[in-house]
Amino acid sequence: MDALTPLLMQLEEWIADPQMVQLGFAMLLGLTIFALMIALLLLVMGLSDPLRRRLRGLEAEAATASNAGGMAKASESGLSQWLGPMGERLIPTQEDVRNRIAQRLRRAGKRSPGALNVFYGARLALTVLPPLLLLVLVIPFVRVPIATSIILLVATAIAGYLLPTLWLERALKQRTRLLRRGLPDALDLLVVCTEAGLGLGAAIQRVARDLEVSHPELADELNMFSMQTRAGMDSKAALRDLEERTGVEDIRGLVTTLLQSMRFGTSIATTLRLYAVELRDKRTQEAEELAAKVSTKMLFPLIFCVLPSFMLVAIGPPLLGAMRALAGTGN
Repeated sequence: MDALTPLLMQLEEWIADPQMVQLGFAMLLGLTIFALMIALLLLVMGLSDPLRRRLRGLEAEAATASNAGGMAKASESGLSQWLGPMGERLIPTQEDVRNRIAQRLRRAGKRSPGALNVFYGARLALTVLPPLLLLVLVIPFVRVPIATSIILLVATAIAGYLLPTLWLERALKQRTRLLRRGLPDALDLLVVCTEAGLGLGAAIQRVARDLEVSHPELADELNMFSMQTRAGMDSKAALRDLEERTGVEDIRGLVTTLLQSMRFGTSIATTLRLYAVELRDKRTQEAEELAAKVSTKMLFPLIFCVLPSFMLVAIGPPLLGAMRALAGTGN
């Protein structure tokens, strides 16, 4: 705090000086225009490259052909054609940072090759465009102090910069929840299929086809496993990729159990049935734990919301009667 005190005092002096405020506003406007020009330059350079344009077209065609929702994928690919070139040159050079963001995008269901470029392009667009629109369309027509305008522009830019990360976290949590919700049904179907005589690959392919309506996210992951094995990938490598691609703890346990079963030569059906029972017991324990926490969580609303109203209704009329009686006795 002692180190920040001189900086805060200097900032207050600058805000109190009208010339410094105007100079800061002019510098902020110049930086915003410069960032917008850089973004437009990156966009034009990316769109004008024929090789990248052809590759993006092939990726869009492959994505549209391999998915049932063709119109949604087509609109998404059209958006990526604008955002991808903007973010292509903003990808961090540190390999660990780049791999971490790419892995999180993959676990959120964004597995296209240009997903990382689109993510950073969206971050650049949301950082630059909202403050620029605010500066051009709102601030000139609203009489607010210049210091307030600067703070509003900076806050808008920071919010736009953080918005893609917040969206990614939310999408990752939602997809993880949906995968965990659909896993018990998939395990039961896998047990039935393997006990009926199907192999692991055929059973997973059949289960993926049956879960397309009720649990499309898990069906998509299982379909990816089936395509990998049909393309020649080893089943163990495909299972490890399924574990890495989803990042769900229950799926990680299932993959570990199946790999151990393959290693020691035990029955896949028996292994799946035992893991299904274990997962069901785990879900029951989690539900019991949540139910045990309900009474503690309800304590604060009861004390601060329900109890004052109850006391007012129950004790209010007798208190008023007692006050009236005491007032009559005093007279």
